[in-house]
Amino acid sequence: MQKIKLPDRRTLIIMVVAVVAALALTAYLLRGSGKSAGFKTVQVKRGDLQATISATGTVEPEEVVDIGAQVAGRIVTFGKDINGGEVDYGSFVETGTVLARIDDALYAADAAGAKAQLAQAKAAVQKAQADLGQMQAKLLQADNDWARARQLGPSDALSQTDFDAARAAYEVAKANLGVGKAAIAQAQGTVSQAEATVKRALQNLSYCTIISPVKGVIIDRRVNIGQTVVSSLNAPSLFLLAKDLNRLQVWVSVNEADIGRIKPGQPVSFTVDAHPGEVFPGEVGKIRLNATMTQNVVTYTVEVDTDNSGGKLFPYLTANVTFIVGESKDVLLVPNAALRWMPTEEQVVKEFRGSPKKAKGSKAPPQVKPAVKGGKAPVAPSLVWVPQGDLVRPVQVTLGLSDGSLTEVSSPELKAGTLLVVGEMSSQSNGEPAPGGSPFTPQIFKKPANDKK
Repeated sequence: MQKIKLPDRRTLIIMVVAVVAALALTAYLLRGSGKSAGFKTVQVKRGDLQATISATGTVEPEEVVDIGAQVAGRIVTFGKDINGGEVDYGSFVETGTVLARIDDALYAADAAGAKAQLAQAKAAVQKAQADLGQMQAKLLQADNDWARARQLGPSDALSQTDFDAARAAYEVAKANLGVGKAAIAQAQGTVSQAEATVKRALQNLSYCTIISPVKGVIIDRRVNIGQTVVSSLNAPSLFLLAKDLNRLQVWVSVNEADIGRIKPGQPVSFTVDAHPGEVFPGEVGKIRLNATMTQNVVTYTVEVDTDNSGGKLFPYLTANVTFIVGESKDVLLVPNAALRWMPTEEQVVKEFRGSPKKAKGSKAPPQVKPAVKGGKAPVAPSLVWVPQGDLVRPVQVTLGLSDGSLTEVSSPELKAGTLLVVGEMSSQSNGEPAPGGSPFTPQIFKKPANDKK
């Protein structure tokens, strides 16, 4: 009797591992969401769904003030921020904080000259007033002389020449009084003009000191000490200041095909590359109507308001924005592939076949009897296919929200766990690759061509 030699322990372990691996590989090849009579199937699931629109945008300050210069000159110094440091990028400033100073030598000289002209004008007013007093005294004397001349009249005591001279002197003195009053008015006008010149010169002098009009943070400093700014038709920009970085906006470009589903107050979420994995909330604030066209694509700018009290967001970050246009809770969900798949006429259960004239193997949608009979026609109806033995039968469903991969449906014939057909099994029974498959794909369990067994 021949003695049977048992494998050693190491060989036995290798054999067990090989068997387990073979079983695992078989299970992997046969696993799937479901299969029935050559159909690929999935289960109806119950869950939550969000319908969204995706777009990209830029984080922007809610309100930006561009601070310029109204006078020309050379930058000589920068001011101090609230922390005592020199005004620079990121400096926090209060209303009235000195941001920079421009060389004011020329404007100070203009102001001094204007003040001197004002003093001259005021002196001219005083001189005119003094001249008016003299004219009033001369008028008084001329009036008295004329009164005496009228009493005497042309006679032996007063010749006709003296009479006429007294009358003429009175008229001249009266006219001179009018001239004196006009000179005072003219001098006073010159004073007003000089005062306006002084005011303008002092205002230009004050423009040499650049002051922050609002409280905020310096986003951009566009000048350096020693740089000359030239103010002509356009005021040169020196600083860009954001009023409040605790409130930011995301300016999002939305395609015209999606803009109709965007409404003010709509919830929004977005991410930025600076903080991967973190989602920031927002809300649609405004839809701008000035559309732009780029390569025949029309887009609208949507302003999304967001809170930045944590200070994590910086201006001009690129944001990946998701608009939440609809949300459903605890609903039946099916993959969109189940709504797109259509069987041939021969694959449908006979009682649901409508037209037997379909060509065999045709993938055109078969005419079927409705799965739900009677009642009011539902909104947005569609068909899904449920396996029944080796065939399929239709179930009419009402469509709801969709996120691009899953769609909300409702039907009295569906429940969580119901199998729906999404396609047909692509592999053939002899283990050959499906048509169109790569010839380099490893063929598992395929017999060699010369194997006669």
